[in-house]
Amino acid sequence: MLSHSPHFQESLDKRKEEGTLRCLKLQSDGIDFYSNDYLGLAKSKDLQHLMLEKVINSPQLLSGSTGSRLISGNSDMAVSVEKDIAQKHQFESALLFPSGYNANLALFSTFPNRHDTVIVDEQIHRSVHDGCKLSNAKKLKFKHNDTEDLENILKRQEGHCYIAIESVYSMEGDFAPLQEIASIASTYKASLIVDEAHAFGVFGYGLIEKLQLQNHVSAVVVTYGKALGAHGAAILCNETVKSYLINFASPFIYTTSTQDFQWMSIKTGYEFLDQNHELAEKLQNNIKVFRSRKLKSPSAENSPVQAIVIPDNQKLKELQNILSGEGLLTYAIYSPTVKEGSERLRICLHSFNTEEEIIKLTGIIKEFI
Repeated sequence: MLSHSPHFQESLDKRKEEGTLRCLKLQSDGIDFYSNDYLGLAKSKDLQHLMLEKVINSPQLLSGSTGSRLISGNSDMAVSVEKDIAQKHQFESALLFPSGYNANLALFSTFPNRHDTVIVDEQIHRSVHDGCKLSNAKKLKFKHNDTEDLENILKRQEGHCYIAIESVYSMEGDFAPLQEIASIASTYKASLIVDEAHAFGVFGYGLIEKLQLQNHVSAVVVTYGKALGAHGAAILCNETVKSYLINFASPFIYTTSTQDFQWMSIKTGYEFLDQNHELAEKLQNNIKVFRSRKLKSPSAENSPVQAIVIPDNQKLKELQNILSGEGLLTYAIYSPTVKEGSERLRICLHSFNTEEEIIKLTGIIKEFI
């Protein structure tokens, strides 16, 4: 057997003792309050039939791409889907990636150089931090959604600054003050990058499109593994930014392109979304039912993510087990993933949840708290 560093097992044992050891589990049977399938598109039979029809008519969609997009892996499908996405979001260009993580890795490892500063919201997704590690730029954090703190940091910087935020935060379930941050970025000539992973589909094409802020951002990341029920991501930008990424972004250059089936599923997902606006309306009705139950939460009133803070890993685990025993599937976020004392039950609401299910869930939580 190959030898390995002795700290591997020690680290795993420590996690096990703390009750925070991560393990892969198959999807459980139960009522879904933990997935990012906000609109139920991942389970939609109608959407599945649409995609099946396209595959039967064009079985080559299932073939491998054979190489990176710069060699043999580019296709008419990829190019046409990028064009459609850019048009729908009212951007000049779009560049497809196999995942949101990959897209953020590309952006933040490529955009900033060693003379630049990346200023990130303290609750930004891990993929942004990992991307920054691959650049030589300085990285600073500002207090969550605190525009005053952001401005104070910007005032002290020399050289170019990038600001990284999410429009909807996946742990807190709250919204970034997008218009205010866009205005601050403009004042300090900083480049604003927004991740719309948890807003796309839930709020039309996302909050940047809804607020018409396309001309106030350098790039937007839209991901398709959540409300669209597919997989992959797109960076929305102008032609210059797209060309720069194609030429200098290692995660794009050195990755074998995805099968055309993935790009087709994104295109079909957009079409389905455009024809089924009632799904987002159903989701908002379910969020209203949840909020009417008056559970204390830091989350925004109309966010699909509703966090219930339970500042104790053991207590949190106990509640999750009680809910699981009742067939209610939720996700517990332990420290150190979130700050100690801010451990939480992360509840995701969906268009397909029923009022009875939401009342049952909130009733058990109320009783426990």
